[in-house]
Amino acid sequence: MVVDTSALITDFYELTMMQGYFLNNENPDVVFDMFYRTNPFGGGYAVFAGLGELLPQLESLNFSANDIAYLKSLNMFDERFLEYLSTYRFHGDIYAMKEGTTVFPGEPLVRIHTSLIDAQLIESLLLNTINFQTLIATKSMRVCTAAKDGVVMEFGLRRAQGIDGGLSASRAAYIGGCKLTSNTLAGKVFGIPVGGTMAHSWVMAYDNELEAFREFAKIYPNNCILLIDTYDVLGSGIENAIIVGKEQKAKGLKMGVRIDSGDLSYLAREVRQRLDDAGLTDATICVSNDLTEQIINTLVSDGVPINSWGVGTNLVTGGDQAALGGVYKLAAKQRKDGTFQPTMKISNSYAKTTNPGIKQVYRFYGNDGVALADLITLDEEKIKMGDDILFYHPFADGDLFLLRNGKYSRFEKLLNCVMKDGKSLVEKQPLKEIQTFAKESQNQIHRSHKRHMNPHIYKVSLSKKLKDLKHELMLEARGIN
Repeated sequence: MVVDTSALITDFYELTMMQGYFLNNENPDVVFDMFYRTNPFGGGYAVFAGLGELLPQLESLNFSANDIAYLKSLNMFDERFLEYLSTYRFHGDIYAMKEGTTVFPGEPLVRIHTSLIDAQLIESLLLNTINFQTLIATKSMRVCTAAKDGVVMEFGLRRAQGIDGGLSASRAAYIGGCKLTSNTLAGKVFGIPVGGTMAHSWVMAYDNELEAFREFAKIYPNNCILLIDTYDVLGSGIENAIIVGKEQKAKGLKMGVRIDSGDLSYLAREVRQRLDDAGLTDATICVSNDLTEQIINTLVSDGVPINSWGVGTNLVTGGDQAALGGVYKLAAKQRKDGTFQPTMKISNSYAKTTNPGIKQVYRFYGNDGVALADLITLDEEKIKMGDDILFYHPFADGDLFLLRNGKYSRFEKLLNCVMKDGKSLVEKQPLKEIQTFAKESQNQIHRSHKRHMNPHIYKVSLSKKLKDLKHELMLEARGIN
């Protein structure tokens, strides 16, 4: 069942601009691009996420009678415009990269073909959905990469940015590689495996720690993870856990422990030794406590014996980066004769000068299956296997390289039509499939681009035709012929 999405999920100035276009009968077809300029977290990539939620939101976008009444109460909107909004539905075509694709700065992730009024209305919703989920999916991928073979569990609901933020973060974190979530509603809505251990309050609610552990093991014999740092990790905590662990083993059952505070490197090593000495070699160790990818990477690199990681705050909030910073820019508008005129925003900062026209993105792969570079072209350009391809630096005029035939084994077009006339063309995809694809896409990127510190910059270039068009429009805007 599709739940209606209120079209009031937009910035107010979008509505005032829309009314201006409507009253002036100025509503040509346009093309907008959504892209970002800088990789998050000082990394070398991002993981595209949120498309699976955006498309059904656009399909159900409408102004309810209550929404119209609210807008009328603001005394800002003409009755004719409000009447138009009362029957509004989104009618547009959307081209997008596949959700889970590893992406890079400057390349269009989503391309929107629709009327100017439609394009303005959906800007805020699109950016809100794609920016946040891409940010969290990227953070999750970084955390899960740092954990290597360890299981990462998303435990962030209580620190997330509200209920909606918690749901979106759980979805995106799963795409990025987390194995389960503590968010039960996310489990129901998205089919994400759910799980958890116990709280300190469980231990404190019983007369003693051993009783608390035994009662938990009795109720959850197949999910017996004991929190051992309520009082003393290396004292009563591990001692009582070993008692219960031996009782579990006698029944043919397993157990594990969780540490939520202290020096995780020292404590995990000591706990592992104590468990092994007690014959509980198959007991697992889970840790939490404000983990980041940097902390996890250090612990894994040091060989600390940790099996799973509960990551909350720094995963679902983005940690040290609050937003992706993706933008939405006009790239082309329809002329009176029906053709499209390329447009571009020109800035004193060349990095903020946009790429004009209706564009496509191609990814080229080497003979080893690893991605070599991405090329942004005009959509009308045709690329054939066997061509020698020129790649122009997006900012530096004299910087280019030639990818010769034989140096690449294949290429693929990254932007594909996912919505036609406001109707999604793609079936709802199980989140597990998106997660699997995200990992596959990561595996096609060279490890040098995935370093957490000082990653090698992946090449995103412009075709000669696009580069020439951009240069021509810049000269024209400055009155230079």
